[in-house]
Amino acid sequence: MTKVIYYTTALKESPALEFLRSLSLQQERKVRRVLAYIETYGLTTAIRHIKKLTGTPLWEIRILGQDNIRVLYATEDRDAIIILHGFIKKSPRTPIKEVETALQRLVEWKKPKDAT
Repeated sequence: MTKVIYYTTALKESPALEFLRSLSLQQERKVRRVLAYIETYGLTTAIRHIKKLTGTPLWEIRILGQDNIRVLYATEDRDAIIILHGFIKKSPRTPIKEVETALQRLVEWKKPKDAT
């Protein structure tokens, strides 16, 4: 089992959850289905849906087909992932802006833990 954690700001907002809720019901179900598989069976069951972003600590969950939805995450520890950012991919390459957003959130997520 792998715990799925959603990045939350200091104001207790979750941009990743807000992104999921902004999708159509069908699109949201597709993403949540992959996340449910990951939670129940671990990352290896979603291998066809995940890809490492080269040169970063990030991975992406890929919902392929007409939707082209991407959810960027990082591994928190062996048994958890943190969902950092989501977007609809419109170009062949993952836009740098989307990667930078996820990286910035990862840095913010780790700050409180480093301070303790």
